[in-house]
Amino acid sequence: MNKMWEGRFSEASSELLEEFNASIGFDRELYREDIAGSIAHARMLGAQGILHAEEAEKIIEGLKSVLAEIERGEFKFEIADEDIHMAVEKRLSALIGKELGGRLHTARSRNDQVALDFRLYCRRATGEIAELLKALIAALVDVARSNLNTLMPGFTHLQHAQPVSLAYHMMAYAFMFKRDFERLAASFERNNFCPLGSAAMAGTPHPIDRAMVAKELNFIAPTPNAMDSVSDRDFALELLFNISLIFTHASRLCEELILWSTSEFGYASISDKFSTGSSIMPQKKNPDVAELIRGKTGRAYGNLMALLTTMKGLPLAYNKDMQEDKEGVFDSVKAAKTSLVILTEMLVTTRFNAGKMLEAATRGHLTATDLADYLVREKNVPFRQAHFITGRCVALAENAGKDLSELTLSELQSVEPSFDEQALAALKLENSKEARTSLGGTANASVEKQIAQIDEFLANDFKF
Repeated sequence: MNKMWEGRFSEASSELLEEFNASIGFDRELYREDIAGSIAHARMLGAQGILHAEEAEKIIEGLKSVLAEIERGEFKFEIADEDIHMAVEKRLSALIGKELGGRLHTARSRNDQVALDFRLYCRRATGEIAELLKALIAALVDVARSNLNTLMPGFTHLQHAQPVSLAYHMMAYAFMFKRDFERLAASFERNNFCPLGSAAMAGTPHPIDRAMVAKELNFIAPTPNAMDSVSDRDFALELLFNISLIFTHASRLCEELILWSTSEFGYASISDKFSTGSSIMPQKKNPDVAELIRGKTGRAYGNLMALLTTMKGLPLAYNKDMQEDKEGVFDSVKAAKTSLVILTEMLVTTRFNAGKMLEAATRGHLTATDLADYLVREKNVPFRQAHFITGRCVALAENAGKDLSELTLSELQSVEPSFDEQALAALKLENSKEARTSLGGTANASVEKQIAQIDEFLANDFKF
């Protein structure tokens, strides 16, 4: 028996338990955070006189040596160590002596240790994902800036609705991802508190300085309640939710790129760098990157639901169920970072076909609302009546095999004699786009304000 907790037990652990109980296979991902937390803890123990200063310094130097071994790939992880905390402590004890190595765990528990490590990991991941989001938002703005006058159909119910610019369409996604960034920033602030020093669940009788440790690790302050501190996984759940919503938005963008790259649409051509072929059909060019991102969205949702389900029935304080909290988070973080990088690269190399978009905008009677608005504005016709008159004009165009915008003045007047030349102007695609000058509208001046707003956001350097 070589367990650090073996004093209470008279029999060795079953080999089945060893494997079932161990988390070292995945929580080794937390080695940086574990060692950083232990260094801060040792420094505080020395400052408080709980350890002699020279003892604290030897422990810190030993921990730095363990970190170097792991990063060089020399460290040997073993299932018998159970988790990253015991693996590090065992190696530390081998380097500096078992007695001194054992002093590091004074005034802490694996409960507050893992709460710290996991919180540090989620904090770091939050900042990394946020920076990748900013890069994607910047790419969307670049596409928008270059396509203020690229006309295309706007859709509702996937049916042609009103004319918009590609710039306007891209800015809709820019604001989606901006909200994602803001959620990450809010979560970072809300969860940036240090649980170390909570010990098992009730605090410790040792004269520790939790504020010192919090400051050392760049937290705002220590967490206020020890029982909550070791039980809390809200920070992980928030990260999983934030990632899930990022994937929701990324999946919607990918869905449109997939549709737009079909022969039926022809609006976009995804670069060969981010496409694949078929094993049997030589002509195929498949948007696999966009499809994979769309597919990974389901996994992100699953990881969120798994942790919500794990946490929903747990009594206070720490329970072993919470060992199941990490793998889904690691998976979602990796998927989010990889997906955001490749989505950004795919977007900036995608070619948009302005001709195809314009051609599509001339179908589907996109300026019908403009004709109704003209009747309201210029002829003082109640909107419901204007809607009916315009519907008659659409029916006339349909029967003639034309788009509404292609009707002549005489044809319009056959439905409503009061139509004049201004009605023809209202039916022009460019005029329709530019008429919507309201805040958030499609007019270039409005879109340029939206771009300026995102530019200002990108220039702000939120400190994660």
